[in-house]
Amino acid sequence: MSTDVILLPRHLVQQVFHQAQASPETEICGLISSDPQGTLRGYPVANVSGEPTHLFDMDARAQVNAMREIRERGETLFAIYHSHPHAPPEPSARDREQISYPDAYYLIVSLNIKGVLEMRAWKPEAENLREVRLQIIPAQA
Repeated sequence: MSTDVILLPRHLVQQVFHQAQASPETEICGLISSDPQGTLRGYPVANVSGEPTHLFDMDARAQVNAMREIRERGETLFAIYHSHPHAPPEPSARDREQISYPDAYYLIVSLNIKGVLEMRAWKPEAENLREVRLQIIPAQA
């Protein structure tokens, strides 16, 4: 069994939670990059799904622009995140089918329990996703 632990700075978690709370009835999505020193940065991307209450489809142009900025900054893709407004933070069958970046983590935020935000992390492994431990840390210096 793997002992992966993801360390996320509190300000980045708050950024993703704020994005989810600002659109509580639609799935939000975005990318998280890591620079060579391990500093993480969030890149919100618009959800252009025709059914945004339960599906996400990143705006292709915005996703390409975010990936270009990540590359130009010398960063790498660390994680892809999205929310489940009315479901637990567990990968759906569609989430599992859409794994496009096997080296990235997948973060899912849930607004399922009124007033409670939950985030869980997943890692592609053997054509599936396995949960990894998530630890929120104080802001990076």
